[in-house]
Amino acid sequence: MPHSKNLVSEISSWQARVDDHKEKQLINPFSLWEGASHRVKLSKTDENYGKPVEGTLTAIRGQEALESVYNEIHELCMIIAAIGVHQPDKSVRVTFGELFHAYLRISNKLVGMLIRARRHNLLDFEGEILYQCQDEKVEVTLFKVPER
Repeated sequence: MPHSKNLVSEISSWQARVDDHKEKQLINPFSLWEGASHRVKLSKTDENYGKPVEGTLTAIRGQEALESVYNEIHELCMIIAAIGVHQPDKSVRVTFGELFHAYLRISNKLVGMLIRARRHNLLDFEGEILYQCQDEKVEVTLFKVPER
């Protein structure tokens, strides 16, 4: 009798795996399984459209990446605050050339971080993108350092 209980348990475990796999295939947009086309599709107005399913590895990796970028933006703002010239309006100004040379030792993603920080209204600079040498005299103005 002990073998039959183990066998029933094993069959039950495999059936759970099969059911889980079927469910995932039904929501997989690339699945060729019959019935997959009957899955509910999100409309572009749905708040979950374009977002990974909560709790998945994709969602976890996305959250970790977001935190990493936020930390880099914070570090960039701290560097600007440390090396820049503080203005009466509490902003801080530094030229791109000075910032580039100070930040070079820390990260090779300076321009990308500047653009992201500008999207968050933390700083501003003239133009769409900054280039080494060509834009060394362009001023970068920090408005505030984000909280951690």
